[in-house]
Amino acid sequence: MTSLQPTSDLIPAPASSAPVAVEGPSRRGFLPDLGTTLFAAPGTRTTERWLRSTVGAALGLPLPPGEQHAVNSVTLLIDDSLESEAYRLGVVPSSGVEIRGGSAAGVFWGAQTLRQLLGPEAFRSAPVRSGPTHDIAHQVIEDAPRFPWRGLMLDVSRHFLPKDDVLRYLDLLAAHKLNVFHFHLTDDQGWRIEIKRHPRLTEVGAWRARTKYGHRGSELWDERPHGGYYTQDDIREIVAYAAERHITVVPEIDIPGHSQAAIAAYPELGNTDVIDTTTLSVWDNWGVNPNVLAPTDNTLRFYEGVFEELLGLFPATFIHIGGDECPKDQWKVSPAAQARIRELGLADEDELQSWFIRHFDSWLADRGRRLIGWDEILEGGLAPGAAVSSWRGYAGGIAAAEAGHDVVMCPEQQVYLDHRQHGGPDEPMPIGYVRTLEDVYRFEPVPPALSPEAAAHIVGTQANVWTEVMQDRSRVDYQVFPRLAAFAEVAWSALPAPAERDFADFERRMAAHYARLDAFGVDYRPPGGPLPWQRRPGVIGRPIEGAPPNV
Repeated sequence: MTSLQPTSDLIPAPASSAPVAVEGPSRRGFLPDLGTTLFAAPGTRTTERWLRSTVGAALGLPLPPGEQHAVNSVTLLIDDSLESEAYRLGVVPSSGVEIRGGSAAGVFWGAQTLRQLLGPEAFRSAPVRSGPTHDIAHQVIEDAPRFPWRGLMLDVSRHFLPKDDVLRYLDLLAAHKLNVFHFHLTDDQGWRIEIKRHPRLTEVGAWRARTKYGHRGSELWDERPHGGYYTQDDIREIVAYAAERHITVVPEIDIPGHSQAAIAAYPELGNTDVIDTTTLSVWDNWGVNPNVLAPTDNTLRFYEGVFEELLGLFPATFIHIGGDECPKDQWKVSPAAQARIRELGLADEDELQSWFIRHFDSWLADRGRRLIGWDEILEGGLAPGAAVSSWRGYAGGIAAAEAGHDVVMCPEQQVYLDHRQHGGPDEPMPIGYVRTLEDVYRFEPVPPALSPEAAAHIVGTQANVWTEVMQDRSRVDYQVFPRLAAFAEVAWSALPAPAERDFADFERRMAAHYARLDAFGVDYRPPGGPLPWQRRPGVIGRPIEGAPPNV
């Protein structure tokens, strides 16, 4: 029997934890075994199912139904006195474990903490031994999240990830108490969602002939066709899987820029009076593409049809419409676009983009949804109900919050996880800034200069994962972890100011967390640097001789 699992190894760090004084034979702590039962009060069924199917399966424990607070039991309860996502986890000698949550989500986050207390074996898919290897100390943990929006954006347009890999990432988000999955489904390089009324979006738009190997400036190419898409039943499965884990899936359909895959499928969507759009194919390069949607009634009706099908698949309040990196060169020389500017009484092309965004803001609002877009949607005026994902630093988010718009802070300089983790030559396909684990841990989503009223509009934060240089799940793992663990603590815990944060303590807790990630099968970047098969020295994009395929 090993020593009691210390609460201080938890990630994210809880708001408070205190030992429960115990005397006599119960001093050893709580050790679940084959006799441990599970009581789930009404409203906690998602956590009940998850505990049996995930933790129970990992430890080889059936967790049969039992009575509330029976000896040797886990009890799940809703407690209206707690905030919605808050929980209180007690490990007491008289029964076992009690988890109270202010809602079903709060109970679920408490169960994530219980899983960490049970040790790394609870993160496996099947038992390697009978039950946990250590007792859980008698204690009370009380916790609640700082932000209601704690997210990860995953780009599956640049490199497609199969459905099972997406489901796995939802499990990883849940394990870190993240509750928003921003699903970047369309871009110049691929359209990834079936739209039944526009089948060519996936017949044509989901496939490109080849892929640039490396980032901008590389002249290396993978000449194999690349692509894939999710059927509507796949999407329903992903959304249902996320909902069981109290994760909201926010889909992104990018307009009016980043749309060459759609234009390749339906050339009439492009600026046909400027270029021959019938010659366009799904883009095989990276960067900002000049081909953008035409501001026509046909384009509006087309995308209304896309969004109608989208709303039937995604119950989320927010729908992301992109709105970023929309070059206006084609509109400036397009007679049709200029006629539309004059017709609408607009000042310029920036206001034309704003008109485009406002149209879909009103369209979504009429259907009980809310629009969210990247901070470029501020240009030319922002629709009153729209929210902003602030990626170009803090400025866009500050301007939006001060104007009364809700903001999700995700500045490129801090939480773009495609950016390299180290400046060394061994890092695979290095791009962007060097952002270490400590850099992410010291990220602060709420700028101190904001007024209290504006700060209340910072509804949360998310880390973004763009996949130009991530060909498969292993590469995504390497870029995302361990930095997502640091980000999760920033999003969940009420941390002190960045300079005052105890990174040494976080590193100490990460020593235990790496064992959890190992059990989960995550190909994270080790603290000492990339492993031999993770390295890619020399020319950007050049594989290592003898490396496994796609590494």
